[in-house]
Amino acid sequence: MGRLIVEQVVTADGYAADPDGGIDFFEALVRPDEHGTVDFNDAEQLEYVSQADAILFGATTYRMFADYWPGVDPAVEHVAELIDRLPKFVVSNTLEQAPWGDGRIEILRGDGAEQAAALKERFGAVIVWGSLVLTDALFAAGLVDALHLRVVPTLLGDGRSFTPPQLGEGRLELDRASARPGGVVSLRYRVG
Repeated sequence: MGRLIVEQVVTADGYAADPDGGIDFFEALVRPDEHGTVDFNDAEQLEYVSQADAILFGATTYRMFADYWPGVDPAVEHVAELIDRLPKFVVSNTLEQAPWGDGRIEILRGDGAEQAAALKERFGAVIVWGSLVLTDALFAAGLVDALHLRVVPTLLGDGRSFTPPQLGEGRLELDRASARPGGVVSLRYRVG
């Protein structure tokens, strides 16, 4: 059976979205300004994505990625080629189609946890980016094998956690911690 790896960009106080569901806190960090930018296009991210055999999205995150990644220059965004060539899936009961550049993403209907479990049977490592509603179901079903947090140097004070509130206590084993450019801390955990 494969591994399911969830990656979330979170604030220093643990939020993956603001109270309205937005991610302006993250988008502001990657736009150039007088403070510079946070570089998520580094060797660590390239190594991380290269371990994946497939990518799984919820519908909202799929829309954000599909608007951005298919037209990205691999010379600028080093992970673009990897993201482009990997098999991609989106869990949605409402999307009619899921275009991605010149191709399509396979739409998985029905229960997200069941669909993710089936992907774990087919692939060695499946990465899930963002997709908070989907990852809630994956955590609740005990399907998450690894958690990668990119903690950005921002405080929100309120918002949406990256885990469901009913999850309860769970043990994590630290696999790697590293400081990244722009004040980001990358934390990788094995979920036990």
